[in-house]
Amino acid sequence: MTESAATSDDLAPLRQKTIVLVGLMGVGKSSVGRRLATALNLPFRDADNEVEAAAGRSISEIFAELGEAAFRDGERRVIARLLDEPPHVLATGGGAFVNAETRALINEKAISVWLKADIELLARRVGRKDTRPLLKGKDPVAVLTELARVRNPAYAEAQVHVQTGDTPHGVAVDAILTALRQRLAPGVPTE
Repeated sequence: MTESAATSDDLAPLRQKTIVLVGLMGVGKSSVGRRLATALNLPFRDADNEVEAAAGRSISEIFAELGEAAFRDGERRVIARLLDEPPHVLATGGGAFVNAETRALINEKAISVWLKADIELLARRVGRKDTRPLLKGKDPVAVLTELARVRNPAYAEAQVHVQTGDTPHGVAVDAILTALRQRLAPGVPTE
Protein backbone atom coordinates (compact mmCIF):
# COMPACT_ATOMS: atom_id res chain seq x y z
CA MET A 1 0.00 0.00 0.00
CA THR A 2 1.37 3.41 -0.89
CA GLU A 3 1.54 6.27 1.58
CA SER A 4 -0.95 8.27 -0.47
CA ALA A 5 -3.36 5.34 -0.34
CA ALA A 6 -3.03 5.24 3.45
CA THR A 7 -4.20 8.82 3.77
CA SER A 8 -6.78 8.82 0.99
CA ASP A 9 -10.45 9.56 1.64
CA ASP A 10 -11.51 5.99 0.77
CA LEU A 11 -10.19 4.93 4.19
CA ALA A 12 -12.15 7.60 6.09
CA PRO A 13 -15.11 5.26 6.82
CA LEU A 14 -12.64 2.82 8.41
CA ARG A 15 -11.49 5.46 10.91
CA GLN A 16 -14.89 6.11 12.46
CA LYS A 17 -14.78 3.35 15.10
CA THR A 18 -12.12 1.51 17.00
CA ILE A 19 -11.01 -1.66 15.21
CA VAL A 20 -10.46 -4.54 17.64
CA LEU A 21 -8.35 -7.50 16.56
CA VAL A 22 -9.25 -10.85 18.15
CA GLY A 23 -7.97 -14.37 17.68
CA LEU A 24 -5.63 -16.99 19.05
CA MET A 25 -2.19 -16.20 20.39
CA GLY A 26 0.41 -15.90 17.66
CA VAL A 27 -2.01 -14.86 14.91
CA GLY A 28 -0.42 -11.40 14.71
CA LYS A 29 -2.89 -9.18 16.53
CA SER A 30 -0.14 -6.91 17.88
CA SER A 31 2.33 -6.96 14.99
CA VAL A 32 -0.32 -6.70 12.27
CA GLY A 33 -2.31 -4.28 14.42
CA ARG A 34 0.57 -1.80 14.55
CA ARG A 35 0.85 -1.85 10.77
CA LEU A 36 -2.93 -1.56 10.35
CA ALA A 37 -2.95 1.47 12.64
CA THR A 38 -0.19 3.06 10.55
CA ALA A 39 -2.07 2.34 7.32
CA LEU A 40 -5.19 3.98 8.76
CA ASN A 41 -3.31 6.80 10.48
CA LEU A 42 -4.86 5.76 13.81
CA PRO A 43 -3.26 5.22 17.22
CA PHE A 44 -2.44 1.64 18.22
CA ARG A 45 -3.17 0.12 21.62
CA ASP A 46 -2.27 -3.34 22.92
CA ALA A 47 -4.69 -4.52 25.62
CA ASP A 48 -2.05 -6.77 27.21
CA ASN A 49 0.36 -3.83 27.60
CA GLU A 50 -2.44 -1.69 28.99
CA VAL A 51 -3.40 -4.41 31.51
CA GLU A 52 0.22 -4.69 32.63
CA ALA A 53 0.48 -0.91 33.05
CA ALA A 54 -2.78 -0.77 35.03
CA ALA A 55 -1.78 -3.70 37.27
CA GLY A 56 1.85 -2.68 37.66
CA ARG A 57 2.99 -6.23 36.90
CA SER A 58 3.41 -8.60 33.96
CA ILE A 59 0.64 -10.85 32.67
CA SER A 60 2.67 -13.88 33.81
CA GLU A 61 2.82 -12.40 37.32
CA ILE A 62 -0.91 -11.63 37.31
CA PHE A 63 -1.69 -15.23 36.27
CA ALA A 64 0.72 -16.67 38.86
CA GLU A 65 -0.29 -14.42 41.76
CA LEU A 66 -3.99 -13.77 41.14
CA GLY A 67 -5.12 -16.40 38.62
CA GLU A 68 -6.73 -16.24 35.21
CA ALA A 69 -10.14 -15.07 36.51
CA ALA A 70 -8.60 -11.95 38.09
CA PHE A 71 -6.63 -11.30 34.91
CA ARG A 72 -9.77 -11.57 32.74
CA ASP A 73 -11.68 -9.21 35.05
CA GLY A 74 -8.91 -6.61 34.84
CA GLU A 75 -8.64 -7.14 31.09
CA ARG A 76 -12.39 -6.52 30.67
CA ARG A 77 -12.18 -3.25 32.65
CA VAL A 78 -9.15 -2.04 30.68
CA ILE A 79 -10.81 -2.85 27.33
CA ALA A 80 -13.98 -1.03 28.41
CA ARG A 81 -11.87 2.05 29.20
CA LEU A 82 -10.00 1.82 25.89
CA LEU A 83 -13.27 1.56 23.95
CA ASP A 84 -14.30 4.93 25.39
CA GLU A 85 -11.25 6.57 23.77
CA PRO A 86 -11.30 8.05 20.24
CA PRO A 87 -10.99 5.52 17.39
CA HIS A 88 -7.82 3.44 17.33
CA VAL A 89 -6.66 -0.08 16.49
CA LEU A 90 -6.77 -2.36 19.54
CA ALA A 91 -5.02 -5.72 19.79
CA THR A 92 -6.60 -7.91 22.47
CA GLY A 93 -5.28 -10.92 24.30
CA GLY A 94 -6.39 -14.25 22.87
CA GLY A 95 -8.95 -14.90 25.61
CA ALA A 96 -10.47 -11.42 25.86
CA PHE A 97 -13.20 -11.92 23.24
CA VAL A 98 -14.26 -15.21 24.84
CA ASN A 99 -15.74 -13.30 27.80
CA ALA A 100 -19.38 -12.66 26.83
CA GLU A 101 -19.48 -9.24 28.49
CA THR A 102 -16.25 -8.11 26.82
CA ARG A 103 -17.39 -9.50 23.46
CA ALA A 104 -20.73 -7.65 23.65
CA LEU A 105 -18.98 -4.41 24.60
CA ILE A 106 -16.52 -4.72 21.71
CA ASN A 107 -19.24 -5.52 19.17
CA GLU A 108 -21.34 -2.59 20.42
CA LYS A 109 -18.62 0.07 20.53
CA ALA A 110 -16.13 -1.09 17.89
CA ILE A 111 -15.59 -3.24 14.82
CA SER A 112 -14.29 -6.68 15.76
CA VAL A 113 -11.94 -8.48 13.36
CA TRP A 114 -11.14 -12.17 13.86
CA LEU A 115 -7.69 -12.98 12.53
CA LYS A 116 -7.51 -16.70 11.75
CA ALA A 117 -4.50 -18.86 10.91
CA ASP A 118 -3.48 -22.50 10.76
CA ILE A 119 -2.73 -24.10 14.18
CA GLU A 120 0.68 -25.42 13.08
CA LEU A 121 1.73 -21.92 11.95
CA LEU A 122 0.57 -20.44 15.25
CA ALA A 123 2.45 -23.13 17.19
CA ARG A 124 5.67 -22.30 15.34
CA ARG A 125 5.22 -18.61 16.12
CA VAL A 126 4.36 -18.96 19.81
CA GLY A 127 7.02 -21.61 20.36
CA ARG A 128 9.68 -18.93 19.83
CA LYS A 129 8.92 -17.24 23.17
CA ASP A 130 8.53 -18.51 26.71
CA THR A 131 6.31 -15.64 27.89
CA ARG A 132 2.82 -17.07 27.41
CA PRO A 133 1.29 -18.34 30.66
CA LEU A 134 -1.09 -20.78 28.97
CA LEU A 135 1.82 -22.54 27.22
CA LYS A 136 4.23 -22.97 30.14
CA GLY A 137 5.64 -26.49 29.89
CA LYS A 138 3.02 -27.66 27.39
CA ASP A 139 2.89 -28.71 23.73
CA PRO A 140 1.86 -25.59 21.73
CA VAL A 141 -0.07 -27.59 19.09
CA ALA A 142 -2.13 -29.39 21.75
CA VAL A 143 -2.81 -26.17 23.68
CA LEU A 144 -3.74 -24.18 20.57
CA THR A 145 -5.95 -26.98 19.25
CA GLU A 146 -7.89 -27.04 22.52
CA LEU A 147 -8.04 -23.22 22.69
CA ALA A 148 -9.38 -23.13 19.13
CA ARG A 149 -12.04 -25.70 20.01
CA VAL A 150 -13.18 -23.65 22.99
CA ARG A 151 -12.68 -20.13 21.64
CA ASN A 152 -13.60 -20.33 17.95
CA PRO A 153 -17.37 -20.17 18.61
CA ALA A 154 -16.83 -16.84 20.40
CA TYR A 155 -14.40 -15.56 17.75
CA ALA A 156 -17.02 -16.44 15.12
CA GLU A 157 -19.17 -13.66 16.61
CA ALA A 158 -16.64 -11.09 15.38
CA GLN A 159 -18.10 -8.78 12.74
CA VAL A 160 -15.27 -9.36 10.24
CA HIS A 161 -13.29 -12.57 9.62
CA VAL A 162 -9.87 -12.53 7.94
CA GLN A 163 -7.81 -15.61 7.16
CA THR A 164 -4.09 -14.91 7.48
CA GLY A 165 -1.15 -17.12 6.67
CA ASP A 166 2.60 -17.30 6.64
CA THR A 167 2.87 -14.10 4.61
CA PRO A 168 4.34 -10.65 5.22
CA HIS A 169 2.33 -8.49 7.62
CA GLY A 170 1.49 -6.13 4.77
CA VAL A 171 -0.51 -8.90 3.09
CA ALA A 172 -2.57 -9.38 6.26
CA VAL A 173 -3.10 -5.61 6.56
CA ASP A 174 -4.33 -5.44 2.96
CA ALA A 175 -6.71 -8.37 3.61
CA ILE A 176 -8.07 -6.63 6.72
CA LEU A 177 -8.52 -3.34 4.87
CA THR A 178 -10.38 -5.12 2.06
CA ALA A 179 -12.66 -6.91 4.53
CA LEU A 180 -13.30 -3.69 6.47
CA ARG A 181 -14.15 -1.81 3.28
CA GLN A 182 -16.62 -4.52 2.31
CA ARG A 183 -18.25 -4.28 5.74
CA LEU A 184 -18.12 -0.52 6.36
CA ALA A 185 -18.02 1.05 2.92
CA PRO A 186 -19.58 -1.48 0.53
CA GLY A 187 -19.88 1.00 -2.36
CA VAL A 188 -16.19 1.94 -2.31
CA PRO A 189 -13.87 -0.09 -4.59
CA THR A 190 -11.42 -2.30 -2.69
CA GLU A 191 -8.47 -1.58 -4.99
